[in-house]
Amino acid sequence: MKTMDRRSFMGTIGKPMAAAAAVTVLEPTLMNRALASVKGVKGDPSDIAKDESFWFEIQQAYTADRGLINLNNGGVSPSPAVVQEAMKRHLDFSNTSPAYSMWRILEPQREPVRRRLARFHACDAEEIALTRNASEGLQICQNGFDFEPGDEVLTTTQDYGRMINTFKQRECRDGIVMKQFQIPIPAEDDDEVVRLFKKGITSKTKMILMCHMINITGQILPVKKVVRMARKKGI
Repeated sequence: MKTMDRRSFMGTIGKPMAAAAAVTVLEPTLMNRALASVKGVKGDPSDIAKDESFWFEIQQAYTADRGLINLNNGGVSPSPAVVQEAMKRHLDFSNTSPAYSMWRILEPQREPVRRRLARFHACDAEEIALTRNASEGLQICQNGFDFEPGDEVLTTTQDYGRMINTFKQRECRDGIVMKQFQIPIPAEDDDEVVRLFKKGITSKTKMILMCHMINITGQILPVKKVVRMARKKGI
């Protein structure tokens, strides 16, 4: 399986949507419009982001309540209607004969799925972990680091809540120290952000936790610059 860029991926997600249009709660014409809109996307991403006509067609693939202004589309990850219907079908299938469907049908598919994902991402299957969500994946990593009592983790007060809570749990269990600092809102100077991270580093700092984009404000942090600075200090 070949690797795929974002534009190609966007073009392919419409294919299963069109194939399953008959079983979704959406009108087939709306599904076809969304598919056509995705296939025809061209141009600079910043221009596409402002194209309201394009996003209106994509919007039709979702069942979100139009009576609400939804500003959280990332953490909660709403699914297209076709995905919702597929989940319902699989749930119904699992409940028809639980032991048989679980161990004879579904469980044997786990490793083939990992291998297919590995081919898609051009990596080894052993590098792929199937988790329930991104938070669980990150928490596995956070809990897997071998920290000693007194070791420090440096982060901001605006990092993702679940990640902060995970290190708070390790403070209670393992005696580590999570140090947090505030960054300006908005943070308009990348170098200032780097300086703030640098200021918080001590001889006990073992890890830096930071978001690329802060979910609270949408602020994009200079991850590469912070990483370069931290590498020079052995972190």
